[in-house]
Amino acid sequence: MKRTLAAAVTAMVLPTLAIAQIAPAQVTLTIDLAHPGSVIEPAVEGQFAENLGRGIYDGIWVGPHSSIPNRNGYRTDVMSALKALHVPVIRWPGGCFADTYDWRDGVGPAARRPKGINTNWGGVTDDNSFGTNEFMDYSEDLGAAAYVSLNLGSLPAYDGRQWVQYMTASGDSALAQERRVNGRDKPWSNLKYVGFGNELWGCGGSMKADYAADLFNRYATFVNPAPGAPAFVKVASGPSDADYAWTDTMMRDAAKQMGAISLHYYTIPGPSWQHKGSATGFSENEWAATLSKASYVNTLIVKHSAIMDKYDPDKKVALYVDEWGTWYDQQPGSHPGFLYQQNTLRDAEVAALTLDIFFRHTDRVKLAAIAQMVNVLQAMVLTDGDKMLLTPTYHVFHMYVPFQGATPYPATISGPRYVEDKYDLPMVDAAAARSTDGKLYLALVNLDPDRAAQVVTGLTGTASGQILTGPKMDTHNTFAAPDTIHPAAYSGRSERGRLTFELPPKSIAVVAIDQK
Repeated sequence: MKRTLAAAVTAMVLPTLAIAQIAPAQVTLTIDLAHPGSVIEPAVEGQFAENLGRGIYDGIWVGPHSSIPNRNGYRTDVMSALKALHVPVIRWPGGCFADTYDWRDGVGPAARRPKGINTNWGGVTDDNSFGTNEFMDYSEDLGAAAYVSLNLGSLPAYDGRQWVQYMTASGDSALAQERRVNGRDKPWSNLKYVGFGNELWGCGGSMKADYAADLFNRYATFVNPAPGAPAFVKVASGPSDADYAWTDTMMRDAAKQMGAISLHYYTIPGPSWQHKGSATGFSENEWAATLSKASYVNTLIVKHSAIMDKYDPDKKVALYVDEWGTWYDQQPGSHPGFLYQQNTLRDAEVAALTLDIFFRHTDRVKLAAIAQMVNVLQAMVLTDGDKMLLTPTYHVFHMYVPFQGATPYPATISGPRYVEDKYDLPMVDAAAARSTDGKLYLALVNLDPDRAAQVVTGLTGTASGQILTGPKMDTHNTFAAPDTIHPAAYSGRSERGRLTFELPPKSIAVVAIDQK
C-alpha cells in the first residue's frame, strides 16, 4: 500500500521543521526546452554483478535444488524486483575477478565444473555453478544486455576469442556444438558489450598505459563476434579517478579500435581506503563529505571528456562509468572481503545526484554500472537466507526508470547552497527530460538534511509522482523492518500559473508533468 505525502513525508519531516523553525529555502528552477541534449541511453542505469561475496551466490543464484523459491536456480524474489527496474545492462564477471577467470571453468554439467578459489574476494571456494550459460540466460530473462569482461590479465587472446565464439556462433562450429550440448541451441543475441580487461593499471595486471593500449589493440584484433552475429562494443580498460594520463595514452594509441573506454570512481567519505567510514550512524559532516565526493564525478567526466575530444572530436568513442557508487568500511560481523554494507537515505541521495550528473553528459556517457546489484557495496537488493529487502538506492533507480531513453533538457537552479564545514554544494539538484511516453519528467534532490526548499519553476500544468525521504540521514530498511523507507505519493501545485514544489529536507522526488 502506498502512503500519501501527507501521511508519510509530513509525519516524518514537518515536526522536525516546526521544532527547528527553519523557513523553506526559495529556489528557482529554469528548464531550457528549446535546447534538448543527446538521448539518455538506457544503459546509463546499468548494473554491475561481480563474482564477489554474496552478489551472485545467495543473491542471484541459489541453485535449482534450494529451498529458497527459485526458477532454474535463480531467486524469484530478486528477479521480480530487478525486472521492475527494467535493468538495461549487467556487467559480469568482474571487476578484479575477471582477470583471474577462465570461462571454461563455468560451462558444462555443474557437477563436472572444477572448484576454484576466489583469491580476490575472501579466498572462498567457488564451485562455478554460475557460469556463462547461467549469466547469459539470466540477463536475457531480465531483458538486459550482457556486458562480459574478458580476462586480459592471465589468459591469451585466443581464449577470449573462443569465449565470444561460444556465445555468438551459429552453424556447426565446434564451439556452437559445445554450447548446444550444454543446453543452449541458438547463440545469445544480447551480448552487446565486451570489456577488454578490468583495471589493467591495478588488479588486472599492474600495467603501464602504453602497454595496456598495445594489449587492447592486439586482443581487439582477434576477439570479434562470430560471422552473422550482432556487433558488440569493444570497451577498453580505462582510468581510475583522475588518472588523466591513462586516458590520454589509451585514446592516443588505441582509439581507432575501441567503441568505449571505462572510468571507475567510488565515493568514499572517509580519509583513506583503510578508513572509509561507516554506512550507518554517521555525522552530518560525513553526510556532506559523501555528497561532495559523489558530485566530483562531474569534474572527472568533464576532464576525461576533454582529453577524449583531442583524439576523437566526433565523439565516436563513448565514456562508460562502469563502476561507481559508495564504498564504506566492512559491516561488522560480515565476511571479510565480501564488501557487504547497509544502504541508507544517504546512498539514495548519492544515486540520484550521480544519475543527474550522467544525464548532463549524454554526449559521452552512454553506459554506467553501479557497484553492485545485490548484496555488495551500494546494492539494489539485500538478502538473508529466504528474506529480501529493497534498499533506498533501489527506490531511486525505480523512480528514475522514465529517464531511460528520454531526451534531457538543461536545468538551471538558482537558490541557496548547502554548506557544512568545508563542503559547499547547491542545496537542490535537478534533472529534466522528455520520456519516450511523451511526458516531461522532473527529478529534484534536496541535499540539505535540515532545511526544506520551495522550488518554483517556469512550467505550467500539473505534476505528480513519488518522493523518497526519511526522519534521519541514515534511515534504512532492515530484514526485521524491510519497509521503513519507501517512496510516497507526491505532487506539485500551481502558484500564479507556475508549478511549485515543496521539497522536504534530504529528499528525492520524481514527477511527470502534464502540460496540457
